Amino acid sequence: MKNTIYSINGPVVTVKNATDFSMLEMAYVGNDKLLGEVISISQALTTIQVYESTTGLVVGEPVFSTGEPISAMLGPGLLKNIFDGIERPLKTIAENEGIYIPIGSDVESLDRNLKWDVKITAKKDDLLRFGAIYATTQETETIEHRFLVPKGADGRVVWVAKNGKYKLFDVIVKTEDSKGETHELTLVQKWPIKTPRPVSKRIPISVPLISGQRIIDTLFPIAKGGAAAVPGGFGTGKTMMQHQFAKWSDADLIVYVGCGERGNEMTQVLEEFGELIDPRTNKLLMERTVLIANTSNMPVAAREASIYTGVTIAEYYRDMGYSVAVMADSTSRWAEALREISGRLEEMPAEEGFPAYLPSRISQFYERAGHMQTLSGNEGSVTIIGAVSPQGGDFSEPVTQNTKRFVRSFWALDKQLAYQRHYAAINWNTSYSDYVLDLTKWYDKNVSPRFLTNRQEIMGILSEENKLLEIVKLIGSDILPDDQKLVIEVGKVIRLGFLQQNAFHKDDTYVSLEKQLRMMDVILYLHQKAKKFIEEGHSLNVLIETGIFDQVIKMKYDVPNDKLDQFDQYSKTIDRLIKRLK
Repeated sequence: MKNTIYSINGPVVTVKNATDFSMLEMAYVGNDKLLGEVISISQALTTIQVYESTTGLVVGEPVFSTGEPISAMLGPGLLKNIFDGIERPLKTIAENEGIYIPIGSDVESLDRNLKWDVKITAKKDDLLRFGAIYATTQETETIEHRFLVPKGADGRVVWVAKNGKYKLFDVIVKTEDSKGETHELTLVQKWPIKTPRPVSKRIPISVPLISGQRIIDTLFPIAKGGAAAVPGGFGTGKTMMQHQFAKWSDADLIVYVGCGERGNEMTQVLEEFGELIDPRTNKLLMERTVLIANTSNMPVAAREASIYTGVTIAEYYRDMGYSVAVMADSTSRWAEALREISGRLEEMPAEEGFPAYLPSRISQFYERAGHMQTLSGNEGSVTIIGAVSPQGGDFSEPVTQNTKRFVRSFWALDKQLAYQRHYAAINWNTSYSDYVLDLTKWYDKNVSPRFLTNRQEIMGILSEENKLLEIVKLIGSDILPDDQKLVIEVGKVIRLGFLQQNAFHKDDTYVSLEKQLRMMDVILYLHQKAKKFIEEGHSLNVLIETGIFDQVIKMKYDVPNDKLDQFDQYSKTIDRLIKRLK
């Protein structure tokens, strides 16, 4: 029986009396074969969510079953590419169809005619299991692509091709399973985007993802395999932060998902990423980046798919043994897409109209982060950093609150700090990281046991300064004793000299952990000596007038990243100054 469209409600299409569809199956809708996914089945109606614009679709057009779920095509050629939410390559569409994506555009995700120089590592009679590596190719100058045995294709190797140049669908290895069935392994495989790729085991988190941004690495670190949320209102610098992370973090690969962002902002992101130089290799950053662009004027349902497509690609490279960072900008637009689809399905709304299953969807997404032992025996990780755009900067709204439940690093961006040009505009009083305890051993071994002790002291001073500033607002600073004035003065040094960073300064855009430690040492030494100076009965104003506090603020620019020995001069200067004032 031919299945036809019974009703159309925006991106939601229903089919009456259909019996050959299954849940989460991919379907083609209408004469133009628009891509859709089955999201509800009842005895009378099958509901399909269409990932493209349904403009021009009419009742009675055919609907085709495929028998398989929405899947991402995984193989060499993903890096350096820009895809839409359903993994269609935007550059190829622009070349073939023009600047607008036509309805029903059927362009393959990867170029099937491109030849790759393949080195086959599998040998005849080897026993290959699901997820094992059977061949490699140099995908870009910096990343080696490792081909993984697809699900259901494991078995004993019965035939191996010679090393050489092959296209995506060329057979390079054949296996035979225990039932005597032969499986052909090519350079490409498919994986359902809503199913997490399996791993051997989850490894406890113990290594930080180093970004070179002081407020993150020191105060609110994130681990490799961890999850962080970056909530902030319009103009607080969410995208800028993710750019810095993409460029400077020590992840092997970056998957950037622009989910429902404004078109002009997304264009800027794509253009800038194309020009950024990777500081680790001096090659283009795109050599180890996959971009997924889903702007706010693209079909709303595809926003949901874009998040899953991005994390599936990240898991694929994780299974090769890489550490991958996923930047999702922003999960609020994704949640809005869920709300719109839910409304069209006439589901019972929960808080602020979001569907009741919003928390479980958010948790499913962030739970795909992790540091894993892969099926091939390698170690790899997926770190997820999700931007949240609460309306009006209200952090009590459902998306921010539910995200907070499932992430362990929360970097709350502050509008006031952003307007003061304080980058990164992370509010140190409302942000937190639960990874510090997990990373203690790593910091003690690889940096210094002083690092986290200094961090604790810095956090204590900032907390005390915050309480004192509330008093100052009410009654002014004149009434405070000198030891409390010192806390405010040192707090200012920490805020301006340590937490505030200049993304455009060659020595301040990226700061090593060693330099971060030395900077904390100087600030805390100044605090300790000044405190003792006051306790001995001397006036704080005398010390302020020497300009030593301003000098310490400027040390981030004055000490080059390759001349950290110069920090020793600061403690000598402080000692000499205090001795003279006594």
